[in-house]
Parts: sequence; structure tokens; C-alpha cells
Amino acid sequence: MKIEHREVIAAPIDEVWALCADPVSLNRFADSRLKVLAQDPGRAPELDAHYRVLMHVGGATIGGSVIITEYTEPRELAWSTYGGVSHRFRLRLRSVGGGTSLTLRVSYDAPGLLGAVADLAAYPMVWSVLKEMVLSIKTEAEGVAGSPPGKSVPRRITDEVEHLGTLTRAGIIAPMRPDRLVRIGFAARNWGMSPASLLAIGEARHPDRIAVIDDQGPLTYAEADRQSTSIAAGLRMLGVNEGDAVALLARNHRGFVLAMAAVAKAGADLLLLNTGFSGTQITEVCRREQPSAIIYDTEFTELVTEAATNRRTVLADGPGLRDAEDELTSLAVLVAKYPHHSPPSPGHTGKITILTSGTTGTPKGAARGAISGGGSVPTLEAPAAVLDRIPLHAGMRVGLAAPAFHAWGLSNLLLGLALGGTIVCVRKFDPEQWLAAIAENRVQALVVVPVMLQRILDLPSDVRSGHDTSTLTVVSASGSALPGDLSDRWMNTFGENLYNLYGSTEVANATIATPEDMRRAPGTAGTPTRGTTIKILGENNSELSQGEAGRIFVGNSQLFEGYSGGGDKQRRNGLMATGDLGYFDAAGRLFVVGRDDDMIVSGGENVFPKEVEDTIARHPAVTDVAAVGVDDSEFGQRLRAFVVLREGQSVSADELRSLVKNQLAGYKVPRDIEFIDELPRNATGKILRRELQSR
Repeated sequence: MKIEHREVIAAPIDEVWALCADPVSLNRFADSRLKVLAQDPGRAPELDAHYRVLMHVGGATIGGSVIITEYTEPRELAWSTYGGVSHRFRLRLRSVGGGTSLTLRVSYDAPGLLGAVADLAAYPMVWSVLKEMVLSIKTEAEGVAGSPPGKSVPRRITDEVEHLGTLTRAGIIAPMRPDRLVRIGFAARNWGMSPASLLAIGEARHPDRIAVIDDQGPLTYAEADRQSTSIAAGLRMLGVNEGDAVALLARNHRGFVLAMAAVAKAGADLLLLNTGFSGTQITEVCRREQPSAIIYDTEFTELVTEAATNRRTVLADGPGLRDAEDELTSLAVLVAKYPHHSPPSPGHTGKITILTSGTTGTPKGAARGAISGGGSVPTLEAPAAVLDRIPLHAGMRVGLAAPAFHAWGLSNLLLGLALGGTIVCVRKFDPEQWLAAIAENRVQALVVVPVMLQRILDLPSDVRSGHDTSTLTVVSASGSALPGDLSDRWMNTFGENLYNLYGSTEVANATIATPEDMRRAPGTAGTPTRGTTIKILGENNSELSQGEAGRIFVGNSQLFEGYSGGGDKQRRNGLMATGDLGYFDAAGRLFVVGRDDDMIVSGGENVFPKEVEDTIARHPAVTDVAAVGVDDSEFGQRLRAFVVLREGQSVSADELRSLVKNQLAGYKVPRDIEFIDELPRNATGKILRRELQSR
């Protein structure tokens, strides 16, 4: 089993090294479950120095006599056992920005025929020791008070039992033959909680079930597992080493799924690039994140030209090309060249770095474990929180319209594979094409961003009714604000199947609104998910009362680990800022009123653009709207609204101003209203407000 945790510490690398360079010093950063003793008292830490290391895991003890196998100041400390239960340990420091990246990794092997299953059972306890050690080092290095204590052990056990119940009802956990259970144990042991394990588990449980349907047809779990293994072997042959980062720039198709799993099987980390990025943005991100290879769709060849310099390149689609050295450069050719090859079991469990949208600045990398959240102990909370509120179940056919490179699309892709479902993919969103895909493939769950719902509803009614969508029981939306009346319009047309999730790349899921929630309170983001705490804080960080709008802070086990280039979101008492403003109504439902940097002060009054947008959007002639703040010599700031009209419809600016004045207030009326053909949006449907402000 390989377990790893990484934190970015706001302190110089030399100061962090001084805290943990001596193996004996690690004792003070761990609880009584870990003990390190010098076997040569008085000898300074160095290569070939001997120690005794013991870790208590439940009723067993792993460890024994170890020897330092690597000692490079101030970067690397590693040891391996030469007596006792085999384990390997590595501490790695790297300078990032103005701070230090600290990574701890433990690999260990339980003896016996069912050692893989025993390893899997011990995973949460070993992770707990490792994570708490890293956080203790971080706390001392930064000289700040730590987070509030976490849940008690009995409470954790109770919560996990509840999570297991939810996953069992959804069909993720089910009785199976012992040989399949052992194969699942070996998958988790080899690749940890990663996409690679999901395909391997799917192959063990239902090899002939279809995993992906795309423009190339169906791909079974057995085929996907085999092909991703071949690709992983090919990546290693191309020079992708364990612990490297590999960038992936691809639309939703089998190549994305295969590449994602193959990178994990190769022991590398995955960097997901936004398909809406410019060539300059791709180059800047790759310069900062330093991937050793880029896997990309053919359509993005020109965009990656500069970023690909001195990096291995592999096409995610197409038959493949050959470079000057006659080396293969496509996933399909790697599958053909290495049909019976497997890479060595890695000592590194791959992580996935998701990039922020970049709508308010340069995209930042938010790193997290592939499946597990950011809590001190691995937990089933993340999938259970979603499945507790959204009725997904094993074997569903899931239409993945939301882009998989984004946190929302990715989480649903992974959850769909964990459910043993069939992922239906269409490369680019076209509303009519998706209605046809739903009908043809009998899609039961559709994953979207809100603008996709709007575009489907904007189709002529005869076009919508020409496709059978009766199989749809779940439509999950997230990724950007859901206008208040959009939920009613959707459910009036397609039935009570809409669920709205509020969250972010950094905090994962925070709230979910059910169809009943949105019928009772259109525009709500719903109530907090299982295991999530949300507080609304004012200017002085005091908690605000019900109905008062303030900054939204979220706490759960899924908070991200910090930006890959250094830095973090603002945190208060274990809660993390989302960057949004909102309030709770009397029923405990959250309403998001906009980004905290979108609010303007006009003539001394606070104005939230979203409520103005929602009001204008309710006019039957309006299909899309955005309001932004601009400078005003008299009032400091004023609102400017950009409106897109439905085809064949008309309304005057004065009519819209009167609508806002009558329903909201005079000081919230946008001074300027401009009619345009289309709002600028990124690939996840978020409005690019900076482009509007510069018009």
C-alpha cells in the first residue's frame, strides 16, 4: 500500500528542513502511534544511519529496523526496512513560490495471502498518522495556531457507518466473490484511491459492462482497464517517471478516461488543462506546474506548440503520429505497441490538479487526492454526501455534458465509474445533439452546467418534443449560478428531476438543492450536504444572523490541500472562504448573491449584480443577462447590464429598468443597458465579466 500527503507551508525550505531532517525529531509531530529511535545514539542523520521505527495500526505494529537510503539537504530524507515488517518512508521538500512543498510518503506490505486486503483495511489509520504529522510540521513552521480538533473516533466511526449505508443503497458496495474482493484489494494497494483503481474494480466486478460510449462507440470496463494499463506502460517507456506531472488537454471522450487512469497507473500526477484556455495560458500553466508530458486532442495542436517544447507529447485521439525519432505519439498507438505490458507498481499514489477557471486572474492549480478529500482521515463522506441527496444508483447511464477537466464534471465522471455506470460522452455541447444522445442511449442522469439547461430550453418546442427524454430521472447542475426562474422552467418542461449543487474547486460540494427546495424557493443553492458546516461571516469575521448577506465559509473533509504554486484560500477556525457572498433563509436554505468582488457600492448602497440579473432574466423576452460594476464620477460605481434577447423577441431598456425598480429598488436599477448577441463565457459556462467591464 502506498500512502502520501502533501502540504504547502508558508516558510522557507531551510526552516522546514531544520524541523524534520532528524528522523527522531518526527516523534514530536506524531502521536503515540509512531515512534522513531536512533540505533546509533549521537550519530548525526546521514546516509546509512540506522533507526528503529514502529507504527501501531489497530492491534498490529508495522516497522522495524531501518536504514537511511537517501539524505540530501534540504530536499530528501528516505529510509527502508532491513528487519521487521517491510515499509519505506520518504520526506520530500521543494521550494514553491515563497514557501515550501512538504510531501510525506509511506509504502508498506502486510504479509500473508490476503495481505492486500489487510493493507486496505489499515489504510485510514496509516493515513491519519501521516496527515497529522504533516499538519503538525506545517503548524510549527508557520507559527500559527492549528485548526480546531476534529471529530472524535466514535463519531468518525458512526459517520463512516452512515456513509457505508448510503453507498450500499446506491450499489457501490455490494456482496461479491472472495476472488474479486482480493483483486479489488490489490488494485487499491497498487494505485491507492485513484481513477486507475476505479477501472480495475469495474473490470473485477463487471468486465463486460460498458464503461464509456462516445463517437467511437462503446468501450467495456475490461477493455478500458487493459488499454489504460498498456498506455501506462507506454508512458513509462516515453520517459514519464514516477512522481512526474502529466498535463491532459482533452474533451469528453474515451481518451480522457484512459489517459486519466493510465497516468495514475504510471505513478504520475495528473494536471487537467481547460479546453477554453488560450495558448498563452497553457504555456504559463505548464511553465509553473512543470509537467513532463502533455496528452492533448488533435484540435489543440497549435495551442500547445510552445508549451510542448522539451516535453513528451501524446495525442489523446486520432491514429497517432511519429516524430523525428520514430517514437509513437498517440494513446491508440501506445495501446497497440504495448498490448501485454504492465508498468511496475508505483510507490506514488497519483494526485489530480484541477485548475481554477481564471475568470478573476491567472488560473491556479488546486491539488487534491484523486478520490479522497482533504480531511485528516480518508472518508467516504464526499460520494455519500452527493448520493444522500441526489438519487444516483449503480449501473446508471450518465450523460456527462459538463467538461471533465472541471471539478464538477470530474467528480461526476469518477462517481459514475465508482457506480459501475456507463458514461455517455459528446465532445462539444450542442443542445439538440444532446437530446438525441439522451434518447438514443436511454440516458438516466445528465450532468450539466446551468447555461446548458438554458440552451436546451431555448430550442423550439417541436425540436425538444421530437426526442424521447422520459428516461431522465436526474439532472445535476453546478459550476455557475442557477438563475431563479430557470429551475421552474426546466421542471415545467422535463419534470421534477433537477438538482443544483453549490461548491467550488477548493471546497468540493457545500450545498445541494433538491427539486422540492427549488420549487419552494427558486434560486436557492439548497442546504448543507452531509458533514458540511457553513457559516456566513461579516466584515469583522463575526457570524451573521439569518437573512444577512456576508462571506460564505465552508468546512468539510473535502477541502483542497492548497494551490500547487503556493498560497491558499482564506480560512477561519477550520472553515474556508468560497469567495462568494450569500445568506440563509428561515428554512436554512442558502442563497448565493454573487462573488464577494462583484458587489458594488453605488451612492453608499450595496448592490449585488446577481439579484438584478435574476430580475431581468425573468422577462419573457430575455434569454441571458449579466450585470457588472463600472466606475461612476457621481455615485462611485454603477451597474451596467448586458442583455441577450430571445430570437424574434424585443424589449426596451426603459422597460427593463422599470422592472428592476418595481421589483427591487431604485438604486439597483442599471444606468446602462446594452443589448448584445451573446455573453462571453468560458468552457464551464461562467461569464467572463472582465471582458464585459472592458467594453
